[in-house]
Amino acid sequence: MANAQSGIDLYWLPLGAGGHSVRLNGRLFEAVAARRQRRPACDLYHSALVVHVPEGEFVIEQAPVRDANGANRGVVAVGAVGSDWAGRFRLFRYEVRRWRDGVIPDVAEAVGGPRRLSDDTRTARRLLGLVPLVPTPVWGRDELGAGEMWNSNSVISWLLAASGLPAADVMPPQYGRAPGWRAGVVVARRDQSHAGT
Repeated sequence: MANAQSGIDLYWLPLGAGGHSVRLNGRLFEAVAARRQRRPACDLYHSALVVHVPEGEFVIEQAPVRDANGANRGVVAVGAVGSDWAGRFRLFRYEVRRWRDGVIPDVAEAVGGPRRLSDDTRTARRLLGLVPLVPTPVWGRDELGAGEMWNSNSVISWLLAASGLPAADVMPPQYGRAPGWRAGVVVARRDQSHAGT
């Protein structure tokens, strides 16, 4: 991972890296979406951040709940997958991590390596402070009326936009798509406009 005294690095990870089931389901999802939208199918990406501050390095990522030891992974929020009802079972829950000295399990498969978004210590600290406040609607649904489903990319784009970074200008690798990215930007802008009224 890139190293610096302070900074925010974005990683683009191929959807399903390290897991054949997620990769296959992602390809099927994208094939159907591309056909409905009459466009070529794209590579799908999941995003994660590594935030560097003088006190240490933190991995920010949304991932499935692995076990009951979330505190060991810096879990600060959880949400349901698919439906509120299903979220009663660990298999259908996700967690949002702010993991000091953590790891991104499939970081070796990141396309293009880390992309530095900021070197500013205040912005990095602001983003870290926002992680526990990220919305946690049902994954895979548009409960917040953003125009697309909420997922791991929504969490990352919400954090970037809420931190004052131009998340709407961030693009996945060439020929790629990051479903859910726009949802995070839309919700962050809405939250900011409500805060200003």
